[in-house]
Amino acid sequence: MENASAYLKAAILITLTLPVRLAKRFHRFQPPPFIASIIEVRVLASDFRRKLQPEEKIVERSGIKAGMSVLALGCGLGVYTLGLARAVGNKGKLYALDMQPAMIERLRRRLEKPECTEFTNIETMLANAYELPFTDESIDSVVMVAVLPEIPDKDRALKEIRRILKPGGILAISETLIDPDYPLRRTTKEYCRRAGFVLLSTSGSFFNYTMQFEFQGHHTNQAYYKSGIMFVKIVGNHVLGRRCVLSAISEDRIA
Repeated sequence: MENASAYLKAAILITLTLPVRLAKRFHRFQPPPFIASIIEVRVLASDFRRKLQPEEKIVERSGIKAGMSVLALGCGLGVYTLGLARAVGNKGKLYALDMQPAMIERLRRRLEKPECTEFTNIETMLANAYELPFTDESIDSVVMVAVLPEIPDKDRALKEIRRILKPGGILAISETLIDPDYPLRRTTKEYCRRAGFVLLSTSGSFFNYTMQFEFQGHHTNQAYYKSGIMFVKIVGNHVLGRRCVLSAISEDRIA
């Protein structure tokens, strides 16, 4: 019954925000700060959003494991911060980063409450997606929940994420239909493809989904296989080659 109520509220919200959604298709703009704050607090940090996009599902679908170093990029009020921190455990580290000082301050105050004292593996950070305060190849996973569509220069942000991810590191992007900036899965895939990421998995539904990506350039062990009239270049588990006639194209040209 609770879930039915949550879906009903979501349908009403989507209907009410339809003019904004349509306007953003033709003209990119940022809402005034007070409107953005209302959306953040009343919508993206609401109980019914948690029912539609449960914390445990975000953690599971993002592939978060104990001992990992994870960046929650665009953490906002920290809707999923505690769940991610719980998943990485005491041997892991969660960096909760946002560019809005008010959001980080509110998250810090929340973490200071008695019920949150057990979370010693969380570090809050004030920064933007274009200049992440991490060394190269130092993070196991970057998690973004309803964040990527809000970034004006997505190519620049994704390249910066690519820089800090360890070889084999995962970029997990989750989106929900109640977000006015909600992108279709093919749109998210295209953003990441342009930045050199390959899709590893997708889960969820049209209403809320999670996609895991890996940067293909981190693979160094490359092999070539010859089968009939085809050379296929294998990079990790991903086939990046294409059909070619052996007499016309040599192995190095397929690369």
